[in-house]
Amino acid sequence: MRSPKDFFRPLAVGAPEPVREIPFRPSRMIHFFDPGNEKMAAKVPELVGRADVVLGNLEDAIRADHKERARAGLVRIARATEFGDTQLWTRVNSLDSPWVLDDLITLVTEIGDKLDVIMVPKVEGAEDIHYVDRLLAQLEARAGLSRPILVHALLETASGVADVEQIAMASPRMQGISLGPADLAASRRMKTTRVGGGHPGYLVRTDPTGDDLTAGRATYQQDLWHYTVARMVDACAAAGILPYYGPFGDIADVVACEDQFRNAFLLGCVGAWSLHPRQIDIARRVFSPDPAEVAWARRVIAAMGDGTGAVMIDGKMQDDATVKQCRVVAELADALAARDPELARAYAQESPDA
Repeated sequence: MRSPKDFFRPLAVGAPEPVREIPFRPSRMIHFFDPGNEKMAAKVPELVGRADVVLGNLEDAIRADHKERARAGLVRIARATEFGDTQLWTRVNSLDSPWVLDDLITLVTEIGDKLDVIMVPKVEGAEDIHYVDRLLAQLEARAGLSRPILVHALLETASGVADVEQIAMASPRMQGISLGPADLAASRRMKTTRVGGGHPGYLVRTDPTGDDLTAGRATYQQDLWHYTVARMVDACAAAGILPYYGPFGDIADVVACEDQFRNAFLLGCVGAWSLHPRQIDIARRVFSPDPAEVAWARRVIAAMGDGTGAVMIDGKMQDDATVKQCRVVAELADALAARDPELARAYAQESPDA
C-alpha cells in the first residue's frame, strides 16, 4: 500500500505534478467523432464552441483496419485546430488490444499539449488505472509536458461496477467515469440489444382490481440503468470526480434520449455522450439547470442568510439541507453562464433581483 504522502508525487522523473483537485469545466456533452472519417474531421472546427467536449474515438465503431488511420487523423486534427474553451478528449483502444500502446505513445508525445482527457474503455479495476497512470507519467516526462493529462474510466463490465469505488480513487488524474450500457449489458448477460435507455419488457404492473388478472392493469417501462448510475454517482462524489451517462443509441428517438439524459442529470451526472449533432442540443438543454429553478435556488440562498436555521417561503419550509441543495444548482448555473452567454442572459433575467 502506498503512503498517502506519496499519492501526489509524480510517477516518473520529470513528469508534471499530479493535480490535487479536479477542476470543474462544463462538459454537458462529450461529442464523439471518427478522426479517420474525412467528413467528420472536416466538421470538427464547427463543433468548437458548440460542444463542451469533442472526443476523437479510436475504439469501438472504428474498424480494425482503420485504427491507424483514426489515430493519425486525430493527430492532424489536434495540430490544426484551436479549441479555445472546448475540451479535446480521446477514447483509446482497450488495454487488452494490440493498438492501445501505440495510441498512448503517439498521442501523448505528439499532441499531449492539446489533450485534456484520455478515456480508458472497459476498466475492470483499479489496477487498470494504475497501469495507465504510470505509463502516462513516463510519456509526459518524455514529451516535456507541463500539466498532466487526466483519465476518464468507462464503466462497462460487471467487474468494473463491482470495483467502481476503487476505480474512482485509483489516481489523482482521475477526471470522471461514464456508464457504457451496451458492453455492460453483454458483460452482465442482460437480455437487451439496445444501447442505453429502458426496455419494454422491464416493467412494473399495477395491482389487479378484481378476479380478472389481466383487465385494467397498466404497465410502466422501467430504467435498466438506475442502480448502476446511482452507484457510479456515489463513487464519483466520494472521490471528487465527475459522473456521466454514456450513449443513447436510438438517434431518431430524441424524446426518449432527452428523458434518459434528464434522469441521469437528476441523479447527479454532469453530462452525457452525444453520437449525433442533434444530441448536442439535447444535452445542452438537459444538463443546464432551468432558469426558473436557478432563480428559486438563489431566492432560497438569499433568504437563508448564513445558511442555518429555517425559513418559510411560499408556504414551504426551507432549512440548512435545502440551502445545500440550492447551492448545487446555483453554482452549476454560475459555471455554465461563464461559458455560455445565452445561459448567462437567461439566468440573469430570472434572478430575484432582476
